[in-house]
Amino acid sequence: MSEILSYLAAALPADVSAGARLLALQCALRMNAYMHVELRAGLLCSLRIDAEGACHELERAQWLSVVNGPKTAGVAAELRDATLLAQSPARPDRRRAADWALRIGCPARIGGLEPQQRLSAVYLAARSDPSSGEGLSEWDRIIRDCGLRDQGFHGVLSRLTANGVLEGWRICPDSGDVHWTLAPGR
Repeated sequence: MSEILSYLAAALPADVSAGARLLALQCALRMNAYMHVELRAGLLCSLRIDAEGACHELERAQWLSVVNGPKTAGVAAELRDATLLAQSPARPDRRRAADWALRIGCPARIGGLEPQQRLSAVYLAARSDPSSGEGLSEWDRIIRDCGLRDQGFHGVLSRLTANGVLEGWRICPDSGDVHWTLAPGR
């Protein structure tokens, strides 16, 4: 999961919104061997993003081409970056990862946070030790991979802590590494 998020950080322009990044994550994980993806309306609804706006952003970035939708039935698209074919694990593993990301970033589960906080919650959970819930990453990598701005970084992590996604976090002054612990049950 963290590899796909890092790939998206490199493949998408920095100004692509968090909602479009959440959609791109689902597309990258759910695509077939022909780089075609179909996302049903229910899945789009559970992302709680402006799907039409997100599709337009990803089209402007030349990352995908919408074939059909988004409509009441969903959206069908062709992904345009063949790099995905070399990076992606087997399709069943990617589909499980897509379902996991959807559950982790579910607004109802984490207090209805905005897409930016939900994307960050998925990223931090993906980079955490499953047994302890602890994680470590460079602050600038978190900013890049989550599409954050420097000034929004502290606010996002503080909101994740206030909403019970994180138990706590701190920045090591010597290295600039961010240490965090997921809240129990996350």
